[in-house]
Amino acid sequence: MSQTTGLTTISEDDIAKHRPLAQSMVTRVIVMEKQDGTSSTPLAGTNRRFVSTVSTSGMRRTREIELGKTIQAIRPDDQMLSIPQHTLLFRSRRGLAVALAVAEMFGRQTDLESLQSRNAGAPLQGEEAERFKRLLTASAYVAAFSFAAYILQTVDGESEPANDTEEPDFLFDTPQDALKSLIAGLDAAIAGAPDEVTMTARARALARVAIEGLISRRGRFDALSAFAQTHLRLESDNFTLDGFDVAPGQRRKPLVMSFKKPNEIIGNHLAKHQAMRLARMIVAYDFDRQLNPFVELGGFLFTFMGDGAPGTGKTILIQMLAGMINDYCEVAGYPFHYENFGVDQISSYQGKSGQNCKAFVDNVLNPRAIGFGTVDDIDQVAAKRSDDRASSGQQEVTAVLMESFAGASTVVRGNCSFGMFSNYPENVDDALRQRAGARWLVDGPQSLDDYIDIFALLAGKNHSIPLGDHELFVSQEIKQAVARSYDGHDRPQEEGLLSVWEVFEKEHGKVKTIADIGAYLHRIKLAEPRFTGRAIKNITDAIKMRAMDIDLPDVWFETPEAFMHKSYDDKVAMISELRKPFTIDMVLQEINRYADSEFRYTDRSDATAVDDIIRRERQRERAIREIEEMKRDGRWQT
Repeated sequence: MSQTTGLTTISEDDIAKHRPLAQSMVTRVIVMEKQDGTSSTPLAGTNRRFVSTVSTSGMRRTREIELGKTIQAIRPDDQMLSIPQHTLLFRSRRGLAVALAVAEMFGRQTDLESLQSRNAGAPLQGEEAERFKRLLTASAYVAAFSFAAYILQTVDGESEPANDTEEPDFLFDTPQDALKSLIAGLDAAIAGAPDEVTMTARARALARVAIEGLISRRGRFDALSAFAQTHLRLESDNFTLDGFDVAPGQRRKPLVMSFKKPNEIIGNHLAKHQAMRLARMIVAYDFDRQLNPFVELGGFLFTFMGDGAPGTGKTILIQMLAGMINDYCEVAGYPFHYENFGVDQISSYQGKSGQNCKAFVDNVLNPRAIGFGTVDDIDQVAAKRSDDRASSGQQEVTAVLMESFAGASTVVRGNCSFGMFSNYPENVDDALRQRAGARWLVDGPQSLDDYIDIFALLAGKNHSIPLGDHELFVSQEIKQAVARSYDGHDRPQEEGLLSVWEVFEKEHGKVKTIADIGAYLHRIKLAEPRFTGRAIKNITDAIKMRAMDIDLPDVWFETPEAFMHKSYDDKVAMISELRKPFTIDMVLQEINRYADSEFRYTDRSDATAVDDIIRRERQRERAIREIEEMKRDGRWQT
């Protein structure tokens, strides 16, 4: 395993010396497994089996496992293995060798290796014997975790079935016993698979179930601190282990996406401006400290919601932000992972949608990469908890996102950001929507100049039509456009909030002090009950972001040494020099921007309800008229 700073090295020679044992394990192993009390022999003339009246549930029996033959039996009519069959067999053998090498490395990191050599000469006694046993079982755990992670990362396949894969019967006596138990579990999982696709899916499901089971048992082992700090990378297999930070997800593929440039977006000035800021904020992340200076100094955007009518530019905004982050990561040599969670990952299996969503969040949160995750059309993916027409899968997704974005265990490192996008944000659960730290109104082109600019951009140059009296793209100049957009929030824009503002100004005068700000916020709360303490936190975070709304010089991102590869303390010092204090005007603008969005969502929801009532009344009146006509014609039968 090659290394950069902080990575532990395991050579190919260390792996190769375990290959003979790995080969024997995929060929034939004998395991002890729990007995379920059911006879393996059917009663003559029936399909039923004898069940003993004596409990044998605590007993074990031996079973012979021949993984190679089980894989071969998937296609019994062909003596040669197909590519998926060979891949699974080869990756299983390779994974066993890697897992044994990792367990051996764990022995060297702790004093297990010296205890083993002393125990070989004479059995250890007392406290030393207890420590030896604890370390040996910990090394067995490490071997099992490494093997399951290796299979999950290196065996490509579609999403696995949810409920038909049982957890392996884990044994933690020695690393070899632990790996035998996983081989037995893998053999049982793929046995009888009708084709290679199902075989691969079941193998991946077994690996994921094994990892979940191992993580749930982690607390039983008190000698794993050395492994928790381990970072391993095997370039030849594209395999990474980062302790227990994130359960390994799917193998990463190169990002294929149609990126857009900022100058290809007309209108949406504030959203575009904040997206450009966010792209540079994310790549300020320090991989050694696993922290971003913008998290410490304030202003980092962990979650945001973009809302607007269909066709206003939400998708192109995602493409622009992902493209900018990708470009900066290529300059710095950082790994970048983009992932979207959509309706295709809502499953009919109980619990599977939640698993898919958790895997999506874990993949983006991985602290060894820069991440950007999006949930497009979140109103269709995550349901309101009060919506009894929503599927259980949608309710699972809502619960996972709420816990992940602002739960008790949420840790914001600053290496990733999540964006939720919707045409109908009023249909998103209130608690989930309030977990969005910022609101981006994606309203598309608005002014006369915007519409001239967007037509000229999309029409191209294959024409001779004169431009007319217009300076092309002048109104899209970002600093002027953003200043105009912010100035527009000096007063509220939504009718409901505007009436609160006007009454407050009449009673209290201009807002000048923190006491005035608190009184204004309280007045908003009385008018809109959903304006909670979380809303105040989101507003203060947005104010801090405005204070950190600084132009990081372009030269910082042209070479990795200029900024991105500097130490964490140097990054903090460089950014701090550019920071500016926030003003009362900034505070009021951010309060009005956020509160406007809440009033806008409420008004939309109310307007939809009113439209439904009007439509039903029109239908009722039409029905009454048609019934009267049928009665006059004698066609109405009571």
